[in-house]
Amino acid sequence: MTAEVKVEEKQVESEVVIASVEEETTVKAVVEEEVQEKEPKAVEEVDESKPKGVEKISSFKEESDFFSDLKESEKKALSDLKTKLEEAITENTLFKKKKESPVKVEKKKEPEEKTEDEKKGEAVVSQEEAKAETSEPAVVAEEIPKEEDKTDANVTEVAKAETIEAVVEKEGPKEEVKTEAVVEKEGPKEEVKTEAVVEKEGPKEEVKTEAVVSQEEAKAETVEQEEEDETVDNDIELWGVPLLPSKGAEGTDVILLKFLRARDFKVNEAFEMLKKTLKWRKEEKIDSILGEEFGEDLASAAYMNGLDLESRPVCYNIYSVFGNEELYQRTFGSEQSRDNLLKWRFQLMEKGIQKLDLKPGGVTSLLQIHDLKNCPGLWKKELWLAIKNAIVALQDNYPELVSRNVFINVPFWFYAGSTLLSPFLTQRTKSKFVVTRSANVTETLLKYIPAEEIPVQYGGFKRENDTEFSNEAVSEVVVKPGSSETIEIPAPETEGTLVWDIAVLGWEVNYKEEFVPTNEGAYTIIVQKGKKIGSNEGPLRNSFKNSESGKIVLTVDNVSSKKKKRVLYRYRTKTGSSC
Repeated sequence: MTAEVKVEEKQVESEVVIASVEEETTVKAVVEEEVQEKEPKAVEEVDESKPKGVEKISSFKEESDFFSDLKESEKKALSDLKTKLEEAITENTLFKKKKESPVKVEKKKEPEEKTEDEKKGEAVVSQEEAKAETSEPAVVAEEIPKEEDKTDANVTEVAKAETIEAVVEKEGPKEEVKTEAVVEKEGPKEEVKTEAVVEKEGPKEEVKTEAVVSQEEAKAETVEQEEEDETVDNDIELWGVPLLPSKGAEGTDVILLKFLRARDFKVNEAFEMLKKTLKWRKEEKIDSILGEEFGEDLASAAYMNGLDLESRPVCYNIYSVFGNEELYQRTFGSEQSRDNLLKWRFQLMEKGIQKLDLKPGGVTSLLQIHDLKNCPGLWKKELWLAIKNAIVALQDNYPELVSRNVFINVPFWFYAGSTLLSPFLTQRTKSKFVVTRSANVTETLLKYIPAEEIPVQYGGFKRENDTEFSNEAVSEVVVKPGSSETIEIPAPETEGTLVWDIAVLGWEVNYKEEFVPTNEGAYTIIVQKGKKIGSNEGPLRNSFKNSESGKIVLTVDNVSSKKKKRVLYRYRTKTGSSC
């Protein structure tokens, strides 16, 4: 009873949190406190007052896939899992299908048929019962002592039930049970309504008194489960990697280590997880999902774009697209459309995995970025149910294929959502969550992605179909509080074009651009006059075509007396031949 009450309290608490989403101050205070107490490692927010807060956003560290780097206990677990998998594949027992078979029931030997008088004598306890002979001891489980025979002519139904229940163990079909507390005499012939089992009503009906289980009844009894093996191909693969350990493929250990780490190196649990994943992929036809078409509606909801600092593919999930009510209804309006959404998400995951190198030392995971700017709130229950289903399915069937889940532009109510999702996630999955608000988006992403690979809308330098830059390096300058720094871009050619990108994290600085000729007698040319740039400004790109040698000078004046500023920049000099 106590457990049920706790469950109800938890459900009520979740409903209260959702219902009060619109009350910003209350929800934020309550939910953040709850997240801190219950899941201190599940969601970590960047401290916006500390520039280096990004460095502490997650405790998760991706482990090595080299066998020599494993602990002894981990090496043993991997070896044991490989042995189990080898046996399961070669002995054709990896997949099992359950079927039902009836329980074998031995029939008890039936006694000889009795006359109606004998049956009445066994079923009715009356004043004349003392004189009646109990000729069938096999029928009566426990005889009534003789001294009790003369004491009471009226015996309660309870006494009769005890006697008859020992005789009858099985009720026949269509039985009508009749009971009376006391046996009533109705004349020379006694009619007794008891719990005796009658197969059919009628004056000539026989009473069944043996616990005989017929063939039809045996089918209704509890059945035992038998396992029937399903054919397993020795060439079975997962994500293009052979699973049969004896084939000696480089990626086999990498795949098996992912399942082991997802289950804390518990061999049996990892083995069951692998089997369930293979079964799920077969049932959902995942291996053929890459060839399916899901339309253009979802193309902007998630996409692969660029690489992180470890050369992992980066997947961006953009939730604001579901703010369009028409698209929302098309996506979540029916069960079929919601299933379609899940399959599309699995397809995107499979596309990302195709970019991986599943070998020791290779790139074996993705980086997921979740942009919650203008995301529909928790009241859009279909969206959040779909998010939950996707996260659980990806967690259960794509173990350790995501290095981190970075949530950016997080609104206050996200904490309520993460609290509701938390019970469905493993602690390892939650340890990969990184959360930041809009003020720290660029700085957070720079922890994992180089500036040239971060899209311009997130403060980086990557632009679609960009032809101005290719592999030019990005440099960084730190401007101390209350001071200024200059960046010089040389222009040695007498004729050419200079192109540059610059971004200041958090901006709120004074900024200007000038061309200074090498010839001392020439005049300085103002490219961009000085102005104050606010915190919402994105990266700037500019160019200058020079007719003489000189240099471009970019000046950043930090007007803040407390915070230092990080300045990122890159440039390219285009001569006449490269213009």
